[in-house]
Amino acid sequence: MIRLLADVNIEGHVARLLALMQSEFWREFWEYLDIQPYRFPDVQLTRDDSDARVWQVCQQMQLYLLTNNRNDDGPDSLEATIRKHNEVSSFPVFTLSDADRVFLDKDYAERVTDSLYEKLLRIDGLRGTGRLFLP
Repeated sequence: MIRLLADVNIEGHVARLLALMQSEFWREFWEYLDIQPYRFPDVQLTRDDSDARVWQVCQQMQLYLLTNNRNDDGPDSLEATIRKHNEVSSFPVFTLSDADRVFLDKDYAERVTDSLYEKLLRIDGLRGTGRLFLP
């Protein structure tokens, strides 16, 4: 089972991607990977939680975070947290390179979907990589 957590600031973007991922073209991959989508309230996270807390919850609950803008703005930032705590078994974070383009460009959204599936199909080999950009 693959558990995907939509970052709080891109829930709509992730919903668009999830709809594509479940389309007839991709359905076989969706079912094979047994993808389960989650939102912050599902895992007792709030909009105000630090990036460090979000990353820690993802690691504890075996969730793959789909995010956009979490960066290196301080000691509790996502990037700083990954640098400090990442291990070879850590779940990577998927970062949308251009989240708004998911709504504006269907071809781009399809490339993101393709890239995400490609990574999810070989996810065990990607543990410990930190952050992976889509597409």
